[in-house]
Amino acid sequence: MSFTPALPLSGLPGLRFLDRTYETQFAAFEATGVQARDAAYFRDQIGSIQSADELVADRRLLSVALGAFGLEDEINKTALLQKVLEEGTLSPESIANRLGDARFAQFSKAFGFGDILGPQNRNPGFAEDLANRYLERGFERAVGEVNNDLRLAMNFRREIAAIATSDTVDRTGWFSIMGTPPLRAVVEQAFGLPTSFGQLDIDQQREVLEDRSEQILGQRSPAALADGEAVEAIITRFMALSDTQGAGGIATSGAAMALQLLSQPNGLAGQSLGNILLSNARL
Repeated sequence: MSFTPALPLSGLPGLRFLDRTYETQFAAFEATGVQARDAAYFRDQIGSIQSADELVADRRLLSVALGAFGLEDEINKTALLQKVLEEGTLSPESIANRLGDARFAQFSKAFGFGDILGPQNRNPGFAEDLANRYLERGFERAVGEVNNDLRLAMNFRREIAAIATSDTVDRTGWFSIMGTPPLRAVVEQAFGLPTSFGQLDIDQQREVLEDRSEQILGQRSPAALADGEAVEAIITRFMALSDTQGAGGIATSGAAMALQLLSQPNGLAGQSLGNILLSNARL
């Protein structure tokens, strides 16, 4: 059984619709069972893992572990993943810190195989936390298959707080955002930066982000994004600009889809949300 979320609109209207129906749609997603079973397996088995090579050898566990950090597409790179886990994150030269994507360092640090305190996978709450993150991201992936901008917005809401509230946010915050592709995509779009922006020197990129942040948020540091209203302001700009530029990643634009649905006498306009969800959770 697979799940397709009900997303009749793109842009800001689509995001508002998703916000209103999130709990119902997430429950329908869990009811499909596939990822819920994998999450249950992870909860039961992750505590028995004693080393990085054992984790990468169990594809089902690895799938959940990677999915919890948005790295599910990397599952076949087992040799690389084992090194990421074994080397840890303490050394700036560790492979997790040199890959240019902060999610690898987050993944390695969470498991702790190569860090001072050692493996964290037996700690109370570890299995539950990662299993829940896996399910949340799984729902977001389903959303992204229909509209990737909505997936990016959901991810931004959840992930930006860890950077914005970090003790080193003033020094490393923008670098962390630039090193996390989904967060970077939202910020660049919300700040109206051209596609050539990424070709600038990394320090120049930070200066540009600081300038744009001061103009839009009134503060040069990404610490401004510790405030929920600032986060929503960024997401609103991101969705509005993406929809205007046609970058939504949706096969049919929100306006065209809405028009099509409204023109059908038995379309979504005449259905309950429950019926919409039922028709989208299919065998």
